[in-house]
Amino acid sequence: MRNLASDATFQIGEVSARSGMTPDTLRYYERLGLLPRAHRTSGGFRVYTDQTLDRLRFIKQAQTLGLTLQEIRDLVSYQTSGGLTRCRDVRDMLRSKMADLEVRIADLQAFHVTLSRYLEDCERTLGVDGSRRSDPNCPVIETLSTKKG
Repeated sequence: MRNLASDATFQIGEVSARSGMTPDTLRYYERLGLLPRAHRTSGGFRVYTDQTLDRLRFIKQAQTLGLTLQEIRDLVSYQTSGGLTRCRDVRDMLRSKMADLEVRIADLQAFHVTLSRYLEDCERTLGVDGSRRSDPNCPVIETLSTKKG
């Protein structure tokens, strides 16, 4: 018995409505290689299949996880390789992403420390902690104004 769902085809407006992405986004993803080139009708209209909708769900999930369009394109291109080669490629990409994430976490932690110090300075100036600076100027603005580079 033939699976009719796999034979379903959709024009760009239908795919847009089903995926929640604009037609411009679909065309852009096609240009980037995230989506395979759509087949065209004799009238020149793009025609998509259920596999396109599956790919769009994959792209959305990957973006939700913080992957860039380039990283997602790499992931979908790995689908042409098989087995262990594909797994190694994905592992290497994930290792790289983890290293980038660790750097960002360290940067955010340093930023958190800086903001905490600035907040303490403001509270001391405003007398929130029970003490009050005699200088009425905002210490954070002064610090930022005098910092070099």
